[in-house]
Formats: sequence, C-alpha cells, structure tokens
Amino acid sequence: MRKRSEMMKKNRSKKIIIWIVSLIGIVTIIGYLLINMNTYGASKEAEIVSQQAEEEDNYTFYASGEANALGLIFYPGGLVEPDSYSLWAKQIAQAGYDVYVMHFPLNLAVLAPNRAQEIQNKHPEQSFVLAGHSLGGVMASRYIAANPKSIAGMIFFASYPDEKGALTNSSIPVLSITATNDGVLNQATYEEAKQYLPKDTIYEAIEGGNHAGFGSYGVQKGDKEATISNEEQQAIISQLLIEWLNTLA
Repeated sequence: MRKRSEMMKKNRSKKIIIWIVSLIGIVTIIGYLLINMNTYGASKEAEIVSQQAEEEDNYTFYASGEANALGLIFYPGGLVEPDSYSLWAKQIAQAGYDVYVMHFPLNLAVLAPNRAQEIQNKHPEQSFVLAGHSLGGVMASRYIAANPKSIAGMIFFASYPDEKGALTNSSIPVLSITATNDGVLNQATYEEAKQYLPKDTIYEAIEGGNHAGFGSYGVQKGDKEATISNEEQQAIISQLLIEWLNTLA
C-alpha cells in the first residue's frame, strides 16, 4: 500500500510539473505572438535602403567609407524594427559618419541595454556617440551612465534619461530632438527629466513632426498626425545630426 501511495504521489507530481511547463510554454507563445502583432515594421522605402547596408547578427551597419570615422550607435524605439531608421542613417553615413543601428531581442532595448559594448569591443580605435529613440534613448543613456568615459556624446530622439541614466555629472555633449506633433512622448515627464541632463544640452524641436516620424514605419498608436511628410522629417533629422556631429569631429 505504501509503495502504491508513493507511486501515486510521484505520478501526481509529474502531472503537475508537466502542466506547469505546458502553461509556461503557452503563455510564452501567446506573449511572443502579441509582441509581434504590435511591432512596427519598416516602410517599403526604408526596407529597400536598409538592404544596401551591411547586416550583422546584432546590428545593421551603414558605412561612411572613412577610416576611423566618428561612429553613431543607435538604439531603436520599443517594438520598432531597426530597418525603420535606414533613411536618416544612410544620409548620416554619406556625410562621413559610421552608423550602427542595433538589433534587440523582441525589438526591446531593455532586454539587452549593454549591446553597444559589442561595437566598442570590435572597434577600440573608434570614437562613438550613442543615440536612441523613445525607450531606446532611455536605455542608451543608462549605458553611458555606467560607462561615462567611453562615449563622446548622446542624442535623444523624442526621449529622455531617467534617474538611472542621469548625465548631469557627465561632461559629454548632449542633443535632444523632439517634434511638436508628438502624441506619444509624455511631455510632463520629458520636462521633469531635464534635471538629469547637462546644463549645456542642446534642444531642437521639429515643427510639424511626430513620434513615428523619427523613423519610417507608418502610424504609431497614440501619436498625433504630422503636418510634414515623413521624407521631410527624415531630412530635418539628418541635417540636425550632421550639424551637431560636425562640432564633435
């Protein structure tokens, strides 16, 4: 009787373990599908341009063709495909700056915030600026806060640092770009976060641009309608970046 009871307990335990594992698997699959359903894909134009760049495992490289050029490591916005940023990235590369658009698990920089280190390790002779859109900017600033001496500058695209990514004690130059028709960026939080930025931070606002216009991936939930074309916003972004990067080179 005792052996039979022990066998029944073991079988019950196995069934419970199998049930738990199956449940975790189902939840994981559902979560993965939901994330993919809510991911913003690049426009056809952006996809075509990105295909001209060098695709690596964890990033897309837009080469300037210049030896030891200043590099820009970019963290995409949350749930936005990296190819969405190819239009301005190509223009920056043509201006003489290498651009590395990072890839993240599930398109979420929060899942691999230190991925910029991979680029720095591969190119120890090169200087880098970090940049990020929305959630990507928050994660990029955290990386700089943890590695203050290894980055030459920071650019925020409709983004800001949180307390963990505070740059107030950093001497690096910072550029913050927003858009007047951005319906996604929390303006109150953005203003409050200025306390974590250097006093000499440069602020630029794109008149008529919106949150999704920092890339090329269509309409984003909660965003306002832009009064300028995506092409025009991409051109303005490129101009602002090039002018600012020229002050560092």
